[in-house]
Amino acid sequence: MNNYFNCFRMRTVSAVAIMAFAATAAWAVEPFTVRDIRVEGLQRVEPGTIFASLPLRVGDTYTDEKGSAAIRALFALGLFKDVRLETSGDVLVVVVEERPTIADVEFVGSKEFDSKALKKSMADIGLTEGRPFDKALADRAEQELKRQYINKSLYGAQVVTTVTPIERNRVNLTFSITEGEPAKIKEIHIVGNKAFSESTLLDLFDLNTGGWLSWYTKADRYSRAKLNADIETLRSYYLARGYLEFKVDSTQVAISPDKQAISITLNVTEGQRYVVTGVKLEGNYLGKEDEFKSLVTIKPGEAYNADQVAATTKAFTDFFAKFGFAFAHVEARPEIDRANGRVAFVIAADPSRRAYVRRINISGNNRTRDEVVRREFRQFESSWYDGDKIKLSRDRVDRLGFFTEVNVETQDVPGSPDQVDLNISVKEKPTGSLTVGAGYGSADKLSLSFGINQENAFGSGNSLGLQLNTSKYNKVIVVSTTNPYFTTDGVSRTIDLYHRATQPYQDQGGNYKLTTEGAAVRFGVPFSETDRVYFGGGAERTRIDPGTSIPAAYLLYANEFGYSSTAFPLTVGWSRDSRDSALVPTDGRLQRFNSEWGVGGAARYLKADYQYQQYVPLNKQFSLAFNGELGLGKGLGGSPFPVFKNFYGGGLGSVRGFEQGTLGPRDVTGFIVGGAKKVTLGAELNAPFPGTGNDRTLRMFGFVDVGNVYGENEPITANQLRASVGVGLSWISPIGPLKFAIANPIRKFAGDRIQRLQFQIGTSF
Repeated sequence: MNNYFNCFRMRTVSAVAIMAFAATAAWAVEPFTVRDIRVEGLQRVEPGTIFASLPLRVGDTYTDEKGSAAIRALFALGLFKDVRLETSGDVLVVVVEERPTIADVEFVGSKEFDSKALKKSMADIGLTEGRPFDKALADRAEQELKRQYINKSLYGAQVVTTVTPIERNRVNLTFSITEGEPAKIKEIHIVGNKAFSESTLLDLFDLNTGGWLSWYTKADRYSRAKLNADIETLRSYYLARGYLEFKVDSTQVAISPDKQAISITLNVTEGQRYVVTGVKLEGNYLGKEDEFKSLVTIKPGEAYNADQVAATTKAFTDFFAKFGFAFAHVEARPEIDRANGRVAFVIAADPSRRAYVRRINISGNNRTRDEVVRREFRQFESSWYDGDKIKLSRDRVDRLGFFTEVNVETQDVPGSPDQVDLNISVKEKPTGSLTVGAGYGSADKLSLSFGINQENAFGSGNSLGLQLNTSKYNKVIVVSTTNPYFTTDGVSRTIDLYHRATQPYQDQGGNYKLTTEGAAVRFGVPFSETDRVYFGGGAERTRIDPGTSIPAAYLLYANEFGYSSTAFPLTVGWSRDSRDSALVPTDGRLQRFNSEWGVGGAARYLKADYQYQQYVPLNKQFSLAFNGELGLGKGLGGSPFPVFKNFYGGGLGSVRGFEQGTLGPRDVTGFIVGGAKKVTLGAELNAPFPGTGNDRTLRMFGFVDVGNVYGENEPITANQLRASVGVGLSWISPIGPLKFAIANPIRKFAGDRIQRLQFQIGTSF
């Protein structure tokens, strides 16, 4: 054996050679006992990494099979460009050539995508600083980038990958991107339609051939996902109007040679229109056939409507789920009479087995505590499955406002046919807001404002807020906190501390001031799943500093009751909100009632305010909104209603077209002092902004507003109402909801302050 190795002093064994050795005995290395293992060629990789991966140890017998396995194991690390095994006597020498390390990844020319987001996506696949460079991985990343640009209709986008070697076996990786111009949809055609015009059908689509706002909506950029969604909308349109056998035969998308223009053609077959002749039930309905029949929305004698069929089967499934049958199967089978254009439906139901919920699993809440989600659930673990409670639980979690997505999935428990697990997946959104501002004016001089609010502080579900304003005429500091589960029964608690120093009418000059300091606590008690009643109390001190040019109403109140007054208001409120969206509602109702009762101190009064909003969808694009508000105030114990508690009207949220807060009584010096009574009525017709398709974040509206503010001893009369009409624009912008309105007062009186163009952030009506 020793003589053999003496004549074979150095034999190189590479990955390719080992495969050859296996096939040709002449190149095989005789097995030998490894006395030592030496590693050569390392720069950054630790020797321990090599030794840990080798299937050989000192004292083991080397064979060709073990050599092949060693090379495969080292290549599998992904750290080396080449690996060789050499023998020197009974010493095994591992010779490696390390892959270069990525020093930096850079994107040049990217405008459609943020460079930080691109770097993060590259890091997710292994192309990031400090990782070994892999040419195959870089090629795959280049192709993925091109695919992403195609999804953005940038069919001409070019991506060139440049690898620049630098010192210490490192490389810089640069993706040079030439985006080019996006391909635009030049024409969309529907072929085969007879019942409805092409223009009517194309109005249903989110994709279009562009308009003057296409730069914002990007509706003229082709997307396969958007086209599929439009095809489903088209199919639903036909199926809801009797065309049971409607189908889209083919979809043709053609792009011009310069990759700048796209043509889309849909070939459809409408089929004939069917009328429903009857509905009958088959299967096991738990002895509750009458209850199930009441859920049928399919109407015999009318045209077939797929929406009614889907609503009926869903209602049946949900009703079964109410009794614990989580696996109920409901099928609506059509019996078609093509000769007469009629269809009858047989609704077959199999409730299957009853189940109860074993566990409720929550995922995606990386920041929010589990208990914040669990306490909103009305479906409990180890209880019978209840579809109504599960839906209510999902809606309650969604209404927290902490998540952009809330999904509930039912999962079978293996080996337990009567058990299910509920998997709740959420996607968190930022719940904090920070505002910092500064302004300068000839009256206010330099003013600073700061606000911070966290709706989900430390993931606890509690809210915490601070507001600060240093304006010369409006100094404010407010601290508030809300615990939505102050008790385990869901009673909320809100604490407010505030200091306000204001000069309400600085436009008249003078240096008088109104200062209010106080604290309040309020509890919200859930009386039902949709109703909450609020109870609270507080203490506040209001001081009038006369200075100069003080309004006569303030002076009269101070002369009778003093320049400093203390009040101990008790508050009672109620709210019910069934709107489909808090930001862009199109359906549902909102009702709010708040009252304040000054029971102690010098200020004795009663103040109440009720607001009602109703939203009515007309179709996919248009909706109506109605708003009404009534406020009443009354002084108690022979005292007048405190002037500093008055209502004000005018402006956005009230009667548009009149300057904010200028409606209502004036004192003998002409100052606007508000009133103890307030009436506001309004109606809006909301429509998509021209060129935006069905985008709900940017909409236009026409409105009519009526209202006024009255003094405590004035009757509410129609002959004093102000009114205006106008148009406006609402936009859910990155900084919050914005609203612009151009109003024309159609009923005004001498002395009214008119403001035709108005703007506000965060208003809803």
